[in-house]
Amino acid sequence: MEINAITLAVTDMARSVRFYAEVLELPIVFGGPDDEFTSLSFGSNFINLFVGAPVAPGRWGRVIFHVDDPDSVHAILTAAGFSAEFAPQDAPWGERYFHVRDPDGHELSFARRL
Repeated sequence: MEINAITLAVTDMARSVRFYAEVLELPIVFGGPDDEFTSLSFGSNFINLFVGAPVAPGRWGRVIFHVDDPDSVHAILTAAGFSAEFAPQDAPWGERYFHVRDPDGHELSFARRL
């Protein structure tokens, strides 16, 4: 068993598609910047976006993405003008990680096991 997809409410689909598809380079498998629903591939899973009223930032939790190199993802996001909550760091539970918020305030964590 696995979680196949997460679905996030967004207020501006074009802005969110730019973040996920262009900055993070996730392939669009359905929808796009002019649609009400977009699905992007992340490995064998999906990130779905729909236009709706998002939950207040920090009140819904966090999505953790395991990536090969959190430092590279941090560099890409920083170069695109996004501010991480902190620079990548090694955690006592055995991951290197950092957090950033997407354009709608959803907290995303990018990590790899040490």
